[in-house]
Amino acid sequence: MLVFTAFQTTSMVQKSVLDGAKSESNGTFNGDGYVSLGIIYTLLAFGNWIAPVIIMYIGAKWCMVAGAVTYLLFILQFLKPMEWALYLGSCILGFGAAIIWTGQGTFLTQNSNSDTMARNSGIFWALLQFSLLWGNVYSYTTLRGDFTITAEKRMHLFIGLGGACAVGLLCMFLLRTKASFTRDSEMEDLETVTPPSVKETFFKSFKLIRTRTMLLLLFPFIYTGLELTFFSGIYGTCIANNIHFGKDAKGLIGISGIIIGAGEILGGVVFGIFGKWTNRFGKDPFILMGFVVHMLAFYLIFLNIPFDAPYQESQRGTFIESSVILAMVCSFLLGLGDSIYNTQIYSIIGSVYPNDSAPAFAIFKFAQSLAAAICFVYSLKLTLEWQLLILVLTGTIASFSFFKVEWDIYRQNLFGSIH
Repeated sequence: MLVFTAFQTTSMVQKSVLDGAKSESNGTFNGDGYVSLGIIYTLLAFGNWIAPVIIMYIGAKWCMVAGAVTYLLFILQFLKPMEWALYLGSCILGFGAAIIWTGQGTFLTQNSNSDTMARNSGIFWALLQFSLLWGNVYSYTTLRGDFTITAEKRMHLFIGLGGACAVGLLCMFLLRTKASFTRDSEMEDLETVTPPSVKETFFKSFKLIRTRTMLLLLFPFIYTGLELTFFSGIYGTCIANNIHFGKDAKGLIGISGIIIGAGEILGGVVFGIFGKWTNRFGKDPFILMGFVVHMLAFYLIFLNIPFDAPYQESQRGTFIESSVILAMVCSFLLGLGDSIYNTQIYSIIGSVYPNDSAPAFAIFKFAQSLAAAICFVYSLKLTLEWQLLILVLTGTIASFSFFKVEWDIYRQNLFGSIH
């Protein structure tokens, strides 16, 4: 939680922070937050193909530890922004993020069974998203009150975030080490499975992605990447660039992040407590709920935020009077919808691929991260209304694809292979 307290806060303020550094540098610094995040998610996407092999060698716990080191290095380079350090740090973090995310998914599956997977997914997601609260409270108190982010404010912000990340790294050493390739089943006693070769582990990811079930799941994976980029990087920038919100607009990035986190946590807690409901009623009603929540958020953002706000400060008119309260409501809806989609994806991967969790989660993070990188690229050129249209279309396709997978599972009564 502490590692992602630092990084998720960083990703939300990165564009505005670097724009402030650029304005103070007199042309000596030209780093761009969207480009940096695009690099991170591109390398994260491709790094996920080799992450399962690394997990096989050193285990899920030590993959998470190694990944956390790269997060710390990336955050510390913001203390004195240099273009080469920004982009080199982005490259290193992209690979580190691949092993930490695939490691987390594997660690979760190794410590769950078919009865507890939905519950544990919800608890994991709620704990993860608490990071959005603490980091963004600190961000708000540090950045509010100025139209630009000064070097002094930047130093205060990233000293605190770097410290939180370092403490989180130390806490990871306390995680229990569980032998890889053990499977807990309600039908069998705990047993040790012979580990596959490196070659077998590496190519299993490519084999899985050609199966019908995984091909259908690719659409929800892609959608979560697009909406992740939107709420974690673009929407906060839109709020900060909305001059209608006055001098506190930069600080509102932090408030928005807190409220996004509240939505994420609510979704995680609800599905953690009522995880067994997904076994009884299926996952498709919850995906439908997430779809409705996100479509409402996109419509309200369309009405409330200037279309050119993703890439410049804007006083452009909106369809309704631009409202801070409405913007924060949209933040909550974005977080809640994201939590619903991700908890159900974690749950279905753990249920359908209990013995192939590492390659399955690698595919998930590959598709999600590549979509996130693409979103950062087109956000440099597309105005807000076109970005929202892309989210609406991909969200619709993703939801129907998830429904199809869930209906296939139901028809086979959770027995036999559906891959």
